[in-house]
Amino acid sequence: MDKKYRDLIAQEFRSCVNGTISRISESETYRPFHTALLSEEVIFWSRFERSFSTSFGQRVIEEIAKIVALSNGAEQAQRQKTTIVTLDEALINGVDQHIQSLRDGKCTDQGWDTTLADLKKIKLSGHTRQLRIISDLWWKKDGIDHYASLKTVKPNIDQTAVAKEDCLRLTLADPQCKAYFGLPYNPYGESKTDYNFNPPMGIFDFHKDPVVLIGKEMWETIGGNGCYDEILAIAKEVGLETKKSIAELLKKKGK
Repeated sequence: MDKKYRDLIAQEFRSCVNGTISRISESETYRPFHTALLSEEVIFWSRFERSFSTSFGQRVIEEIAKIVALSNGAEQAQRQKTTIVTLDEALINGVDQHIQSLRDGKCTDQGWDTTLADLKKIKLSGHTRQLRIISDLWWKKDGIDHYASLKTVKPNIDQTAVAKEDCLRLTLADPQCKAYFGLPYNPYGESKTDYNFNPPMGIFDFHKDPVVLIGKEMWETIGGNGCYDEILAIAKEVGLETKKSIAELLKKKGK
């Protein structure tokens, strides 16, 4: 990865931690039951982790993903990309019915490829409608549009349903595009088949659907082979700085 992209990613990581340190240095909220039941160290680290998780959220993941897309030869990349698609009413209704049946538990997901093939068999009505779709990340590479819904590693069922709806609509409108549902890491292990957060798993087949990208697969789909390990290496380099800053904060607070 070119140094300019590495530096941009490093700055995103650095800003997350520095922002957390700044917030944690402010006056602490009065919580009498926490104080009565927990040690000062536990309360401090609880506040720190919660604040860091807020900093290292959706915006940071989207921004780093945009940077790695550009580092991997994308001609353009954008966060929160608005796309207007035109679809036949019958296809729109077919997608809506598919999502609703999954949410209602009236059917089980048959897999991405089967679902898409079934939708393509629907008889068109001849009446079209425009739809507005917002993608967390969009990039164009080799003339192909790529769209990704980037979510937290434990997305709720509403987020997942909207993401699948968007992926299906984008793919039906432009069969040449690539649409994905991505999670930045797998909290259950390295393998995609290890993923085990049940609430959204009835919407996609998290273990087999090719559009579902988790952890290393997500980063390398966007940024190319070796991208995941390089991002982790950058984080470790920044960590040498940020851990010193955290140690200084602890010293000031007498922890």
